[in-house]
Amino acid sequence: MPSRRWRGCAVADGLRLDKFLWFARIVKTRGQAQALAEEGRLRIGGRVVERAHAPVRVGDVLSFALRGKVRVLRIEALPARRGPPAEARALYAELPETRSDESGEGD
Repeated sequence: MPSRRWRGCAVADGLRLDKFLWFARIVKTRGQAQALAEEGRLRIGGRVVERAHAPVRVGDVLSFALRGKVRVLRIEALPARRGPPAEARALYAELPETRSDESGEGD
């Protein structure tokens, strides 16, 4: 069990997926974040996630379709709050979309 002195500290090993999506301003509401996860439209490290309370950690790669665009993000930092947009953009790095079916073989 963690010591009491760390209980209120903003530093953590993981954060709920829905909170991260909302804190990072990827979605406008936490409800939208929960729906995105529970509909099975989101992957963490290539694994389909169907629960909003799935933990995410620094270094995890999220991939999902949102507003007609596929986004692939690597988590760079875990937030302690929902801050301004500039602070939110520093929480993740946008990665180029890669498709496994575009290997170039068979052409």
